[in-house]
Amino acid sequence: MPFLSENMRYLRNQLGSSQQKVADALGITRGRYAKYEDGASDPPLDILLKISRYYHVSIDLLLSVDLRKISIKEIMELPDNRIILPVVVNGGKEHQIEIVPHKASMGYLDGYADPEYIESLQTISLPFLGSGKYRAFPVEGDSMPPHKDGSYIVGKYVENVRELKKGKGYVFITRNEGMTYKKLVKATDGYLLVAADNDFYEPYEIPLTDVLELWEYAASIATEEFTKEDFNLDNQTIISMFRELKAEVANLKNRGK
Repeated sequence: MPFLSENMRYLRNQLGSSQQKVADALGITRGRYAKYEDGASDPPLDILLKISRYYHVSIDLLLSVDLRKISIKEIMELPDNRIILPVVVNGGKEHQIEIVPHKASMGYLDGYADPEYIESLQTISLPFLGSGKYRAFPVEGDSMPPHKDGSYIVGKYVENVRELKKGKGYVFITRNEGMTYKKLVKATDGYLLVAADNDFYEPYEIPLTDVLELWEYAASIATEEFTKEDFNLDNQTIISMFRELKAEVANLKNRGK
């Protein structure tokens, strides 16, 4: 719990409370509370929940974000259990679209909740997108034609899984896979079924517990000019043939076992 102890000390000081006062509210001794605030020990889940309720800050924020870098007013106004989203604005207080470069895409998992990392990214402005928070992510591979390797998907931040729409494209930020752009096939209580537009790739499930961020497709930025071949039906036929060949090879392997 790398941020918990510092966050607890910061929040207590912001409220002007003593360790004894907080400990009394939590129903524990001051010495025990002091160990949590000093990082000498980690609180059990029941006490962690009480700490979250006392400071009116979600457990997710307490554990994963350095709250000293965020204004206390902004923290208190966040809906329950929402992941805080660092936002970059320009001199006119207009939201900027941060661009996650290809070379830094792997580092996004470590920095997605760090305001300093987000502020280090280059930005663009696309006024026609309207209200909302947007971020641009790199496309890799050939799973989502006609978006080529090297293109960018501009995604609109999705705050709640219940806002997801079947058939829409999303950039999924997950603990295991990292960053991926796919279409949503189905959403259940435990997982998201996603699929590529390229039929060569099979649909697969993403556990909801692995999801860190969701960004709905809003626009794309091509870094290479499209050609007729990108929309040639023969290409799609070839892709289907490769998919069938892949399935046949898999069946042969299974028979040989």
